[in-house]
Amino acid sequence: MNDKNKKIDKVESKDSSSVEEVVSSDDLGSDKVESKDSSSVEEVVSSDDLGSDKVESKDSSSVEEVVSSDDLGSDKSGSMVDYNQVSIFGKKLGMSRVFIDDGNKDCPVTVVEAVPCYVTQLKTMKTDGYNSVQISYGFMKDKKVLKSVRGHFKKAGVTPSRYLKEFKVEDTNQFSIGDEINVSAFKEGELVKVLGKSIGKGFTGHMKRHGFGGGRKSHGKNSVMRKAGSIGAGTDPGRVWKGTRMAGRSGGENISIKNISVIKVDKTNNLIYLKGSVPGASKGLIFISK
Repeated sequence: MNDKNKKIDKVESKDSSSVEEVVSSDDLGSDKVESKDSSSVEEVVSSDDLGSDKVESKDSSSVEEVVSSDDLGSDKSGSMVDYNQVSIFGKKLGMSRVFIDDGNKDCPVTVVEAVPCYVTQLKTMKTDGYNSVQISYGFMKDKKVLKSVRGHFKKAGVTPSRYLKEFKVEDTNQFSIGDEINVSAFKEGELVKVLGKSIGKGFTGHMKRHGFGGGRKSHGKNSVMRKAGSIGAGTDPGRVWKGTRMAGRSGGENISIKNISVIKVDKTNNLIYLKGSVPGASKGLIFISK
C-alpha cells in the first residue's frame, strides 16, 4: 500500500507541475500577446496620430493657399480699383419707360448698351509727361485691323476694338493693362454725366439754329418775319464780327449733360437705364462717367 501511495503522490505532483507549467506558459503567452497587441495598438495609434497630423497640416496649408489666392484674385479683378476717373463707352439703343414705386409711377428712360471696355495703355509722367488711361470699346473684324494697331492691342493682351479714348487721371497705379470696365461699376440711384454728339439737323435758318424771334409782323413789314436782319457793324470796322450767329449747319456737336440718375443696371445684358433723354441719335456712341 505504501508503494501505491507513493506512485499516486508522484502522479499528482507531475500533474500539478504540468498544470503549473501550462498556466505559466499561458500566462507568458498571454503576456506576450498582450504586449504585442499593446505595441501594435500603440504603433497604430501613433501612425494614426502622425497621419492625422500630416493630413491636418496639409489641409491647413491648402486652405491657407486657397485663401491667399482668393485675396490676390480679388485684387486682380479690380474690386479695390476706383473707376470714377474714367468713362465707359455705350451705345444708345433708344427710349422706353420703367415703372417705379411699385408700379404707381412710370419714368421715361434711355436704354444704353455698355459692353465691357478694356484698359489698353497707361501713360505716366515719367514716360509721357502726364498721367492718363486709354480704354478700348467696340467689336472690329480682324481683317480690318491694321498691323500697327494689331500690335498695340496684342501688347495689351486684348482683342482689337473699333474705338479708343484717353482719360487723364491723377494716379495710374490704380489701373493695370487689360483691366475690364463694365456696368457693374455703376449703381442704381447714383448721378452720372453723359457726353454724346447731338443729332445732326443739316442746314437750318437762324431762328431754328439760334432761337431768334424774327422780324415784326405788323406796320407795313413784308417778308421779314423770318429774316436775320442787319449783320453789319457800321462803317467801322466795316466787316462782320467774327462769331456772329447766322444760318448754317446745326447739330452734330458734343453735348454733356450732368446729374442724370441711373434708374436700373442690367449686368446680365450689359444695359444701363438712364432717366430722361441723353444727347445723340439711336445707335450713337456716348460716354458715361461718374
